Amino acid sequence: MLYRGIASTRNLFLTLINRVSTLHQLNQTHAQIILNGLHNDLVTVTKLTHKLSHLKAIDQASLLFSTIPNPDLFLYNVLIRAFSLNNSPSSAVSLYTHLRKSTPLEPDNFTYAFVISGASSLGLGLLLHAHSIVAGFGSDLFVGSAIVACYFKFSRVAAARKVFDGMLERDTVLWNTMVSGLVKNSCFDEAILIFGDMVKGGIGFDSTTVAAVLPGVAELQDLALGMGIQCLAMKVGFHSHAYVITGLACLYSKCGEIETARLLFGQIGQPDLVSYNAMISGYTCNNETESSVRLFKELLVSGEKVNSSSIVGLIPVFFPFGHLHLTRCIHGFCTKSGVVSNSSVSTALTTVYSRLNEIESARLLFDESSEKSLASWNAMISGYAQNGLTEKAISLFQEMQKCEVRPNPVTVTSILSACAQLGALSLGKWVHDLINRESFESNIFVSTALIDMYAKCGSITEAQRLFSMMPEKNAVTWNAMISGYGLHGYGHEALNLFNEMLHSRVSPTGVTFLSVLYACSHAGLVREGDEIFRSMVHDHGFEPLPEHYACMVDLLGRAGNLDKALDFIRKMPVEPGPPVWGALLGACMIHKDANLARLASDKLFELDPQNVGYYVLLSNIYSAGQNYPEAASVRGVVKRRKLAKTPGCTLIEVANTLHIFTSGDQSHPQATAIYAMLEKLTGKMREAGFQTETGTALHDVEEEEKELMVKVHSEKLAIAFGLITSEPGTEIRIIKNLRVCLDCHNATKFISKITERVIVVRDANRFHHFKDGICSCGDYW
Repeated sequence: MLYRGIASTRNLFLTLINRVSTLHQLNQTHAQIILNGLHNDLVTVTKLTHKLSHLKAIDQASLLFSTIPNPDLFLYNVLIRAFSLNNSPSSAVSLYTHLRKSTPLEPDNFTYAFVISGASSLGLGLLLHAHSIVAGFGSDLFVGSAIVACYFKFSRVAAARKVFDGMLERDTVLWNTMVSGLVKNSCFDEAILIFGDMVKGGIGFDSTTVAAVLPGVAELQDLALGMGIQCLAMKVGFHSHAYVITGLACLYSKCGEIETARLLFGQIGQPDLVSYNAMISGYTCNNETESSVRLFKELLVSGEKVNSSSIVGLIPVFFPFGHLHLTRCIHGFCTKSGVVSNSSVSTALTTVYSRLNEIESARLLFDESSEKSLASWNAMISGYAQNGLTEKAISLFQEMQKCEVRPNPVTVTSILSACAQLGALSLGKWVHDLINRESFESNIFVSTALIDMYAKCGSITEAQRLFSMMPEKNAVTWNAMISGYGLHGYGHEALNLFNEMLHSRVSPTGVTFLSVLYACSHAGLVREGDEIFRSMVHDHGFEPLPEHYACMVDLLGRAGNLDKALDFIRKMPVEPGPPVWGALLGACMIHKDANLARLASDKLFELDPQNVGYYVLLSNIYSAGQNYPEAASVRGVVKRRKLAKTPGCTLIEVANTLHIFTSGDQSHPQATAIYAMLEKLTGKMREAGFQTETGTALHDVEEEEKELMVKVHSEKLAIAFGLITSEPGTEIRIIKNLRVCLDCHNATKFISKITERVIVVRDANRFHHFKDGICSCGDYW
């Protein structure tokens, strides 16, 4: 009778614990439990601990646990799980350690699964994984799912896949963990393949599986595949589940089908916060900012408490231009509501500020973040790289390394972009080693960024090797390699690769055609370039952008067909802008056509009067034709309008350190030795027949008119420095921010022959490979 009474009382309190919804109610129930003498009853205390964890009263749960003299394994597991779920991983591991070392109890599969789920570092996850194997739970489904999820949490995709492949038995939960983990790590194609294996293998997928794979399909913007999954969901009866509909709404909005997304959202009887967030984000990513703001306001009026995802969805990350005021308003709202400290919110705001060139606001927000997530570091590094602040991007990346924040594919893609812009080959190679260590090389975006980096740093052979090794290539990958060939003047190779791309059934993009046209222009392939342009319009249905028209004008003009270039401009279906007239003016400089240059420059001064480069170019054309009064007149206009010319500078990397030179630079610590080497070179060059070219000294370079000034151009100083700081026979690489002048181009040919060095020069237009007195451009640049 006494046992029945205790059991009856216990069941009453277990029911009450299940029903309570606030901590205050639970405390009242706890008080009654104590009064009824059940405070040491393991079943009741375990249930109470679980409820305290659910209400996030983790300290109280821990205190309650400490009052139990002999807790059983089930209670240990409940509290370990509570610590893991409530972001107290160290407490979870501490309790797990106490269980193993200070009690006669043996951890079971639930213990390992719960403690692994809360692992706060990869090293700890590896250790716990080893413990589970030694304890005989390496093949346990519950533990296996936790291990796979743990590896995904730390972006160890290959390790997660290895554990998954090694599981003798796989249930739906494990498959779902795999799909979800791949999507979260941006391995969208692989996630879809895993989902396909589930369907083909007759494995019982559920609505969670569908909801997990849909975001990956959405990111790939594969509407046809998404519709196929939608049909599959309808067939098995999952299409009416709110989170599946939410995933579908997200898919359609990411694919630009915002009306369909709106209809799907309307099918949800009582949309929860997740559904609202998806729709707000959908409107934002389709540039329907007003609808996004309206739905957000509706959410606030309904009394629903918005979360960080609501704010992130509202921030105009995809279409930031014209929305600086809105971004500042959202920032203010976040500050007042305390959400600005959330990492995802501050990261989204940092991204928008960076894209709006409000880089100081972005950095201030980044610095104010108390806890910087990997995404936060990525956003700021990417912001610097996208705004051309490459040195700051690299510096921040190095700071990130010192803080022991492990990079992911997004990090290395951004930093490789910075290396490519700056021409920092040594750092790029170091990042390549990091990629190999982190096993990121299988990521298509990382491999593509590596190809781009090597091509833009002058190592076209290495770029070609990496390209040929890639098992899978997307349009961006092909574009990077085609563009690389163009930069190095390999027009025929670019054309062959373009044809190979078409045969591989990868659809070309506008960038593809721009890269091929550029390659044709710099290789003098006029007929081929004309055919490509016509094919782009008539066969592929592309409407040319100003850049495509400019490339065609450059192609014709560079080859000396100036009349045809002008005729092409006059027949354009759209009004030609600065890129088009600028290309014609550049061609006039090459072929010394002052009359046509006047026509082109008049248009440019009208369209872009603040661009000093056009004035400099026209002045150089007059100077080259010895029309000095007109050249002086143009320079007088520049002075009166107070237009500032971009100063020419040249960068060289020696012993992992970047050195920058300007014309006549005397500031370098080794200036004396540099100028001595330059004098020595000048003497040998003259003996070999070199004559100084001063006629085009003002062509896109510093305003030097005399031979003495031409002699100390920044390119020559950088090359002289490279010669005195490197071993004989080694290659020298320099980067010029403007077009290399004719005198420096000729001088570099002589220097390469005299010193028996290969000298690689990247200027504003292309690469020049100098060897044995010959340049790879064939003097066609």
